[in-house]
Amino acid sequence: MATKACARHILVKTREEAEALKKKIAGGADFGKLAKQHSTCPSKRRFGDLGEFRRGQMVKAFDDVVFKKPLLTVHGPVKTRFGWHLIETIYRN
Repeated sequence: MATKACARHILVKTREEAEALKKKIAGGADFGKLAKQHSTCPSKRRFGDLGEFRRGQMVKAFDDVVFKKPLLTVHGPVKTRFGWHLIETIYRN
């Protein structure tokens, strides 16, 4: 079972905004550019990149996506106490 992962995300205030951004990504828009323009997380300066982190460092709903869902696929919207996330796991090990 993987204990570390690298992911990027876009954090927004509403489910509707997250769904609209997910449609843009599905249509070919660049995830990183959308993160830089729309995310409310400080990671937007790094195009949504959260770097490498360990299982349990993020809130459970976020961890569940990162450590259980397919890699290199945009998942969400995922609700946490911070807002609505679109999450893409880059790798796990």
